[in-house]
Amino acid sequence: MTAEPVIDRHDSPTTAGTPSTVRASLSPSRAADFKTCPLLYRFRSIDRLPERPTVEQARGTLVHAVLERLFDLPAAARTPQSAGDLVAPQWDRLVTEQPELATLFAADDPAGAAEFLRSAAALLQGYFAVEDPRRLEPAEREALISAVVDEELLIRGYLDRLDVAPDGALRVVDYKTGGAPREAFEARALFQLKFYALVLWRTRGVVPRVLRLLYLKDAEVCDYTPDAEELLRFERTVVALWQAIEQATARQDFRPRPSRLCDWCSHQALCPSFGGTPPPFPAAGAGDPLTDARSRPVAPGADE
Repeated sequence: MTAEPVIDRHDSPTTAGTPSTVRASLSPSRAADFKTCPLLYRFRSIDRLPERPTVEQARGTLVHAVLERLFDLPAAARTPQSAGDLVAPQWDRLVTEQPELATLFAADDPAGAAEFLRSAAALLQGYFAVEDPRRLEPAEREALISAVVDEELLIRGYLDRLDVAPDGALRVVDYKTGGAPREAFEARALFQLKFYALVLWRTRGVVPRVLRLLYLKDAEVCDYTPDAEELLRFERTVVALWQAIEQATARQDFRPRPSRLCDWCSHQALCPSFGGTPPPFPAAGAGDPLTDARSRPVAPGADE
């Protein structure tokens, strides 16, 4: 398998820098969808069905936005008070950019909106319990990274944060606003970070020293150290996963895989496991194979 650098930072995955051999793209969120439930992948990436944001997703998006902006401040000013002061203006910005967020709280429920902002501020306190941002200077924040694997598949995603040590060592940091998960859910989170580690290894020739999950609600840190052999196996897994997606697309056969995660699914009314019927399969060529169901692989915090 081969890989080469394609895009960095906030470029579009379909820019001229993408090799002409690339036939499709895959992000960690969409790959995780297929692993969790093939029908969910279809609903999101092929049917592109809309999903109403939840309060939990919006809170995660807000906290991610605040932590990104926090590092715009001088080091000495990165305090809990400064982070708290960013909550309301960042929420206003998000609502302006994504008007659907305004529907989360009724106009006659100012207390609900105020409690939402307080809950976001509380999560930020959890962040300061595990890190001191005054001692950090991230190399990249909310950066789009991508690489081509197996000569035809573009893999890419947005890093919450990338730290680079003086000796060149890389640390990938991902903020989680939910509680620290049990083993099965932690495996999903590490799948996402291994995806990023693979891209960084293939584009920069460096295996990240640390993949770090920061669980803000519980103020816990989970560190994982990958190696090149593991990432090579993971690359094969990603390619095999995409091949399975291609086969399911060719057969128009995306079956549901019921689990406890169904409780949070927006598409139960269309799922056979709940007595529903999926919509007709979209006509061939209706979608761009280089584009996921969203302009971003997933909104920060949306998979918390």
